[in-house]
Amino acid sequence: MTGVVFGGSGGIGRSIALNLIKNKYNVAILGRNLEKLHEAQDYIECEASADNSETHGSVLPVVCDVTDPSTVKNGLQTVEESFEGNVDVMVNAAGITRDGLLLRTSPDAIEELLHTNLLASIITSQAVLRGMVKRKKGSILNIGSVLGLRGNTGSTVYSATKSGLIGFTKSLAKEVASKNVSVNLIAPGFIRTDMTKSLSEDQFTKTIPLQRFGDPAEVGNVAMFLINSTYITGQVIVVDGGLHLNM
Repeated sequence: MTGVVFGGSGGIGRSIALNLIKNKYNVAILGRNLEKLHEAQDYIECEASADNSETHGSVLPVVCDVTDPSTVKNGLQTVEESFEGNVDVMVNAAGITRDGLLLRTSPDAIEELLHTNLLASIITSQAVLRGMVKRKKGSILNIGSVLGLRGNTGSTVYSATKSGLIGFTKSLAKEVASKNVSVNLIAPGFIRTDMTKSLSEDQFTKTIPLQRFGDPAEVGNVAMFLINSTYITGQVIVVDGGLHLNM
C-alpha cells in the first residue's frame, strides 16, 4: 500500500506519515525543503524502528511545490515508480499562516495563503483522483483548522482558506463516494508544531478546556482512524482539546 503526505516534513504531516509507516504503508513525504524532508525521514525511520511491530513500510522524501500542478504531477509519478504501485492514501498537510488584520494584509500574503492552504489541496486531490476512481479505492484526508469553523481576529484570510477547504472536502466526498473513495478533514486547534512555537502556551491554554496544547501524535492517531474507516466520508473531525466550546 502506498501513502502520500504533502507537507510531510511538518509536525502533523510527519506524525501522520509515521502512523502510515507503522501500518505497513510505503509513504512519500513531499515538501519544498529537501533538508527538512531528510530530517523528517530520519525521525520517522527511527521511530518506526523503535516500534514493537516486526515490519513497517519505507519512507521516501520528494521535493515538490504543492502550488505548482506540474511539480505535483512529477512528484506523484516519482512516488508510483519508486514504490511500484498506485497511491492509496493521500494527505494534504501543507499549510502556512500569516496573522494580521485584513487591512494590513498585503496582496502577496493573501495570494500565498490561498495558494498554499486551499488551491494546493485542490491541485493534489485532482492529481490522485483519476487513479483512485478508476480502481474504486482510495482515501483523501485534508488538514484544516478549527478556525475554518469559527473565525478569529487577525486570521481573516487564513480562516477563509480553511473554511473553503471544508466546503471542498464535503463536495468532493459527494462526488466520489460512489467510486468507494473517502474524503475527510481534520480540524486541529493549538498543536505543538513550528506554526505555534512562537505562541505562549500559558496564555492560550486558558481558553482550552483540556488546558494544554495538543501533540502532533494525537492528530496522527485520528488521521489513521479516518484512513482505516471505510464507512466514514465527508466528515470534519475537530481535534482541539475543546477549544471550539469557548469560541
